[in-house]
This record gives sequence, C-alpha cells and structure tokens, in this order.
Amino acid sequence: MEEWWYRDIVDPGKLPLLAALVSFVMTFLVTRTVTRLIRAGHGPFRNVSAGGVHIHHAVPGVVLMVAGGFAGIATGQAGWPGVLAAVLFGVGAGLVLDEFALILYLADVYWTEQGRRSVEAVVLTTALLVMVLAGVVPFGVDALSEEERRQRGVLAGTVLLNFAAALVSLAKGKLWTAVAGAVVPLIAFTGAVRLARPGSFWDRRLYRNRPRTRERARRRARRHDRRWSPVTGRLQDLLGGTPDDELRPR
Repeated sequence: MEEWWYRDIVDPGKLPLLAALVSFVMTFLVTRTVTRLIRAGHGPFRNVSAGGVHIHHAVPGVVLMVAGGFAGIATGQAGWPGVLAAVLFGVGAGLVLDEFALILYLADVYWTEQGRRSVEAVVLTTALLVMVLAGVVPFGVDALSEEERRQRGVLAGTVLLNFAAALVSLAKGKLWTAVAGAVVPLIAFTGAVRLARPGSFWDRRLYRNRPRTRERARRRARRHDRRWSPVTGRLQDLLGGTPDDELRPR
C-alpha cells in the first residue's frame, strides 16, 4: 500500500487532486444529508437566511472555490499548502454542484425532477476525476504503441477521430456515452452512429425535416427509458432524495 501511495499518488503529484476529489464527494454527501434532514424537519439544521433572503449553499461554495483556486495558484500546488488549497476548492465545488440545477434553470428546482441534474453533474464530475486520478488517457491515446505515439500524425488523427465521435454522441444527447467513449472509443463510435435522443441538439437541428427518423428515435428512447429509468431513478433518489411532484419553496 505504501509503495502504491508514493508511486501512483505522491510522486506523480496527484495528492492535491486526490484531496480535492475526496473533499468534493464528502461535501456533496454531507450536504445532501443535511438538506434531506431539513426537508423532513428532523435534527437541529435549518435553512440560512439573511434579511429575509434565503442563502443557498452555492454562495459559500463559490467563495471557497475562488479562495481555493487562487491559493492553489499562489502555492503552485506544492506541499501541504497546495493540498489544503485543493481541499478548499473541492469543498466549494461540492457545494456549488449540489445546486447545479438551480444555476442551470435559474429557479429553485432543488427537490423537483429538474433538480436531478445536480446529482448527474456530481456523478459525472466524480467519474471524470477518478479517470484522471487513475491515469487514464482519454480518446484512445493510451491504446497506441510507443512507435505510434512517436508518429505525431497518427497520434493527432487518433485523438481527433475519437474526440469527434465523443462530440457527436454528446450532440445526440448521450452524455454518459460520450464520457465513457472518451476512455473506450468503441462506445463513442456506437453512440455516434445510433439515433439521437429526443430534444437533443442533433434531434432539433437534423431531424426536424425527417419525421420518420424522429419518430424512430422517440420510440427507441421510450423503450430505453422504460427499461433503465427505474434503475437510474432509484440511484438518483438514493443519492439526492426523491423529488416533489411539483415545485415548492424549500
């Protein structure tokens, strides 16, 4: 364990990233626990207000992110000062992304269906940080041999091709396919050639004059959602709480 710690974390300079990741995840879990207790009316916790204005926890989150970011730049991420700066940034990011949906929709949708976007943003960010921490090189570059890496044309072409496939998957409304495809290019190519999700950028721009294709895409999306929505919904409820049937003040 000690050998792994120094070889994979300390020597490559990944300790600040690990500290930021752990503090980010722990802050989100603690924040969701507290807000669910407030919602249920249990415990000593209450919403914070000043002058009749509810102070969302994204506000101190932004302050901590700014403080941690500038502190990290000032310390050069060196030594324990850099680790403490990373912790500040991770805590702030956890508070901000916990209310990502409020920022996205500019409304208090914390306990609504739209509020699940916050949970998705946190899970996505965590997955990306874990991949970076694990040393995964995106877009299939780590699959190239040393000789291929020395050939810059092959390297650039591989990166651009895999990046394009992930970008098309994203345009088709397949966020998780795009993220997984950044690591496993075959997944990105599969998402790129399949039909787009209804309401996605690809659907709005390229299917508007193709009603048959749009209808096929909708039928496929309905079948997919019937199969997987209950599973993903339960996981999101476990992490973020069950949404209200209608928007209401917290």
